[in-house]
Amino acid sequence: QVQLVESGGGSVQVGGSLKLSCVISGYIFSSCKMYWYRFTPGKEREWISSISSSGDTTYLDSVKGRFTTSLDNAKRTLYLEMNNLRTEDTAVYRCAADRPTVFRCDTKAYWGQGTQVTVAS
Repeated sequence: QVQLVESGGGSVQVGGSLKLSCVISGYIFSSCKMYWYRFTPGKEREWISSISSSGDTTYLDSVKGRFTTSLDNAKRTLYLEMNNLRTEDTAVYRCAADRPTVFRCDTKAYWGQGTQVTVAS
């Protein structure tokens, strides 16, 4: 059974930093991608970043230069390092992973429960 468990959220002041972790168990690491999303009440979910098995990353424009996604295969952990946080970064952050199959990657088949990030002014 695949499980994704996030941690590292909390409350910080504007300009502060947090590092989120997503520990992944029961998962076969492959050429499929992993992601970070955030959820805010009343808004659609927002994609934050993607990372490929080769370590290539892509980011939402508003977090470029402030957020960094990385993957430690040995620790089976996906990270999201967030610097220079803004009030608009307040959200529940969730990690997701594609499900590898023989022919393709089932996109975002697995999700964690999320961790709350609150940025106060």
